[in-house]
Amino acid sequence: MAYDRYVAICNPLHYPVVMSITLCHTLITVSYVIGFCESSAVVISITTLHFCKSNIIHHFFCDSTPILILSCTDTSHIEILIFILAGFTLMMSLLTISVSYMLILTTILKMNSTSGKRKAFSTCASHFLGVTIFFVSMIFTYLRPSKSYSLGKDQIASVFYTIVIPMLNPLIYSLRNKDVKQALTRVMQKREC
Repeated sequence: MAYDRYVAICNPLHYPVVMSITLCHTLITVSYVIGFCESSAVVISITTLHFCKSNIIHHFFCDSTPILILSCTDTSHIEILIFILAGFTLMMSLLTISVSYMLILTTILKMNSTSGKRKAFSTCASHFLGVTIFFVSMIFTYLRPSKSYSLGKDQIASVFYTIVIPMLNPLIYSLRNKDVKQALTRVMQKREC
């Protein structure tokens, strides 16, 4: 999405050529392959553990940290693996998004048109808000030692990145639509009367 925004704002006339179906398919495939490989490495590592405690996972879904807590063997090597893989994925994603937005910001600041700047900032602000909320919750969940694991805090963070953010995305992106803004303004004005 960040690369798409970059091409749309920095090279709008080349957008249809640059963002071809082939490139979109390649980006999606690479994302899925990286996710599958990293998940497989963690699952294979977890299968080597021995479990002697309760088999009840106190979480909304089966995540790695609650499973590691159930193990009665040393899990430090798996925690290091998760930290490295999650750190790599998060940092590479953040780097890609940050570089993209730096280039977008540079392009926006060079624009002469005030309405063009406003439209470009509006386009990027919604995506940037969603990405920020998502990455903060992911970093909080995966880039910390298991000793600081807290069931309540992890459940809240997991609700954020699995439920709240996907629900916010349509709302955030629809607020950029002029018709939706006008309808929302009318509703708010009726409530005030």
